[in-house]
Amino acid sequence: MLNTSVLVLNRHYQPVHVTSARRAFSLLYLGVARVIEPDYRTFDFESWAALGVATDDDVVRTIGRAIKVPRVIMLQIYDRLPRSKVRFSRLNIYVRDQNTCQYCGRRLPRTALNLDHVVPRAQGGRTTWENVVCCCIECNLRKGCRTPPQAGMTLLHSPERPRWTPGFRAPGGQVAHREWLPFLGLVDASYWNTELVDEDE
Repeated sequence: MLNTSVLVLNRHYQPVHVTSARRAFSLLYLGVARVIEPDYRTFDFESWAALGVATDDDVVRTIGRAIKVPRVIMLQIYDRLPRSKVRFSRLNIYVRDQNTCQYCGRRLPRTALNLDHVVPRAQGGRTTWENVVCCCIECNLRKGCRTPPQAGMTLLHSPERPRWTPGFRAPGGQVAHREWLPFLGLVDASYWNTELVDEDE
């Protein structure tokens, strides 16, 4: 239970990190952080520990009581966003496109997937988030060195830079807890929507 994921917000309610419940309890106990609920109520360690627990809550048991495991904590003083870049890589393109061919819509294992330049490099296409998609080998061969309209194919989604959130950093690329959702929509225009460098440059 102490290894479950906890979303960490800065004092402006922006996600900055994902940590373990063990670390979250340490930060709460030291007074560095407060638990924050989806309705934006906050709790220090004592008020959180004094709350009752429901039968379906994940809890940590001490000698005298059971304490609910927090899902989101907010740092009381920290107001910055960490400097970081989402790497423009094959793996991150597969994650963005959910291992799904952007032409035929089949979800496949990564070994059966390839990357495709929507506008081929031979026609001036660049290696950027907005021009590279995940596709199956069959569709890649069918499309060849043509644009989708030239090949009579249609993209499922226009490729974009991902709007990364801590949920995408979790194993499997999924939001770990529903309690995180109210806090993940606040960040599209900040840290998680980072500028990426064209690998060809």
